[in-house]
Amino acid sequence: MNIVVTGGAGFIGSAVIRHLIQHTDATVINVDKLTYAGNLESLAAVSAHPRYRFERVDICDAQELERVFRAHRPSAVMHLAAESHVDRSIDGPAAFIETNIVGTYTLLQAARAYWSELDAAAKSAFRFHHISTDEVYGSLGATGLFTEDNAYEPSSPYSASKASSDHLVRAWHHTYGLPVVTTNCSNNYGPYQFPEKLIPLVILNALEGKPLPVYGKGENVRDWLYVDDHARALCLVLEQGRVGEVYNIGGHNEQKNLDVVRAICELLDELVPKSKFAPHSKLINFVQDRPGHDQRYAIDAAKIQRELGWMPQETFASGLRKTVQWYLENREWCRHVQDGSYQRERLGVVGYE
Repeated sequence: MNIVVTGGAGFIGSAVIRHLIQHTDATVINVDKLTYAGNLESLAAVSAHPRYRFERVDICDAQELERVFRAHRPSAVMHLAAESHVDRSIDGPAAFIETNIVGTYTLLQAARAYWSELDAAAKSAFRFHHISTDEVYGSLGATGLFTEDNAYEPSSPYSASKASSDHLVRAWHHTYGLPVVTTNCSNNYGPYQFPEKLIPLVILNALEGKPLPVYGKGENVRDWLYVDDHARALCLVLEQGRVGEVYNIGGHNEQKNLDVVRAICELLDELVPKSKFAPHSKLINFVQDRPGHDQRYAIDAAKIQRELGWMPQETFASGLRKTVQWYLENREWCRHVQDGSYQRERLGVVGYE
């Protein structure tokens, strides 16, 4: 079985590839154009494996995608390539429109052309798995959970671009018959995450005695999903999910942003007891809230549990401890992944200061 994974050098994509190589017999073709957040060092553990291939390709390049499909003859596509940081989408939405919408369209067209020429058995077995986000649903109030039937109400340029890509995937299924499955996940965290996201940003800033930025009063709530739990879920959906269906994947770990930051500080106080910056909580710095900041996300993952038997293995406490320990042990990776285009500065405030 050959599986194309787009965005495989990214945070979630690299976790999926490591899982596929280590736990299946699939040959994995990593298709990634290596933007600032893509890092092949995240795949060092599997890069020499005989079932791993790498193609440096932009998903907006139709000719190159056609070549990839022709050369590797995949039986499945796992589409994770995306611009994914909300603050960057506020500063520069054009890249999100290009990659998340135009790129998804270009990939769908390439997949459909390839799929349409397969024999009947291969056609039936083929899957296009589109990996998306719970942010397409907008913001929840104090109660309730996102289900697969929630209406779309995206709030940011990022979530609007992902909502658009979700609709394209559904349209290619309903109009052309392309066999697709879609998943919408909650906030991922864990090893190898680019340090513009909250958890690695706070870890690295705290270790250097830099301010720990918390939006507003830190009351915004997110449902946290350990990345390896997500990778297991994605592979399960690819293998067993019903064509045309949507599966929401959540960690059952709702946390206020401020509580996440405090928990990281407490772990660093414990794990780096000689730090001159302890207690690290004194570094917390409340900053102007993000424009259009959604108040709360929380996923109802009952469908994937009921139909496919998936449940997260990590609690937030166990996953966060593993994550902090990984960053403490992999400072060199953190230095290498930062190429100068991002130095943990505040993003997403253009026009609002």
